[in-house]
Amino acid sequence: MKVSLDYHAANFGAGLLNCLSPMPIDLMLVMPVYNEEACIEAVVASWRDQFDSLGLDFALLVLNDGSKDQTARALQVFENDPRIRVINKANSGHGPTILAGYRIAVEEAQWVFQCDSDDEMKPDAFPKLWQKREKYDAIFGTRALRQQEPARRLLSAGSRAVVRLLFGRGVRDVNTPYRLMRATKLRPIVRAIPDDTFAPNILISGVFSKHRNRIHNTPVPHENRKTGEVSLTSAKVWKVAAKSLRQTLGFKMPK
Repeated sequence: MKVSLDYHAANFGAGLLNCLSPMPIDLMLVMPVYNEEACIEAVVASWRDQFDSLGLDFALLVLNDGSKDQTARALQVFENDPRIRVINKANSGHGPTILAGYRIAVEEAQWVFQCDSDDEMKPDAFPKLWQKREKYDAIFGTRALRQQEPARRLLSAGSRAVVRLLFGRGVRDVNTPYRLMRATKLRPIVRAIPDDTFAPNILISGVFSKHRNRIHNTPVPHENRKTGEVSLTSAKVWKVAAKSLRQTLGFKMPK
């Protein structure tokens, strides 16, 4: 099913969608997409097939964040699959797009899973997260064998250090794009995070750690992308690092 709406409509739509789906499904996947025409059809199909194999009542929420290539056209192949919801929206960035998806997912599903669309972390690792879910409130896939250039490695280390300082230990890979979270625990967090947050996953990791939720970290194989382009180049790293730091320092979770 294909839906077209802008970012603000995506945020506003959570309440309406909840009214239309009074019985929560098992799982909703939130997948932000930007300029991934070469791989997006195969990636979405692989996640659909993985969830099918587990016998889940699920939905894939695919948010096309104003892609300039043929991503929207590639996603049309899923128009007749009611389990796959494609939202074509104006570009707002990776973080705000994830946040918009979370706000929809927490109203419709018992569990929310987020992964990126670049195929760097495969569906094969998901069953081991799903099998452990009842013991935890959130399971974070730590990116194993990840290869990073020095600037991005330093950014990751800095984010981890800031979260530990402000919120405490708990999540090892604070910005991992491979995370399974209980909707009831995630809902108040995503409602509190400002719409324009660059890296909401960092804040979510921090709040889960601070509130001493039941957290599990598990290694998940990571591969460098084979298609598309990295949106966060070395030239932008320090600028976005400063923005993310300001937003993290300024965030206060309502009591």
